[in-house]
Amino acid sequence: MTSTVPALGTLTAEGSALQAVLLDMDGTLVDTEGFWWDVETEVFASLGHTLDDAWRHIVVGGPMTRSAGFLIEATGADIGLDELTVRLNDAFESRIDHALPLMPGAARLLAELAEHEIPTALVSASHRRIIDRVLPVLGAEYFALSVAGDEVPRTKPHPDPYLAAAAGLGADPVRCAVVEDTVTGVTAAEAAGCQVVAVPSVGPITPAARRTVVPSLDVVDLPFLRGLMTDLR
Repeated sequence: MTSTVPALGTLTAEGSALQAVLLDMDGTLVDTEGFWWDVETEVFASLGHTLDDAWRHIVVGGPMTRSAGFLIEATGADIGLDELTVRLNDAFESRIDHALPLMPGAARLLAELAEHEIPTALVSASHRRIIDRVLPVLGAEYFALSVAGDEVPRTKPHPDPYLAAAAGLGADPVRCAVVEDTVTGVTAAEAAGCQVVAVPSVGPITPAARRTVVPSLDVVDLPFLRGLMTDLR
């Protein structure tokens, strides 16, 4: 976990109870959920197997070990989990070297949070090697810290990554706003006790208590995120 944590300054700013914003990466800030499926399809094709498109919703948003393990079992491919993980990460890195599009509204939201000195963390199920390739494109200066899926005992859908990010920022998870794009990520954030903004990328996500569903990041700004904490003031 990398960290350059600034002093917290949002608890009393303009009366807001918002202490930090924790952001998922793939499908939330960068338009890469489709990249992962394309890479998985290509790697398994090289092994002589065709992936069922229905599996896409099963593997999206989760840790590499879960998605890769599922695909090995589903296809019967003769490859070990460790070797497959390396091949998938290698292929993904090659893909993002050619293009890494941001999601609509991502650059504007990150700049706004930085302008107002809101402590912000990147929290991803992707491995550290992938996060470190993406951070320069997003702007590493926008994040006080980042948490990778291979740096916590249990990654999403468990709460560990979001609890680690909140602790690293010195924030109460209940006073953190999380932005996620998958059910797996939403489950992790809610288990950590955070307020969640869901921006569905692949599968549908339904509204629920402490969960707000929006069509894109274009509608998410600092007043919106602070408004999620109204009942905590």
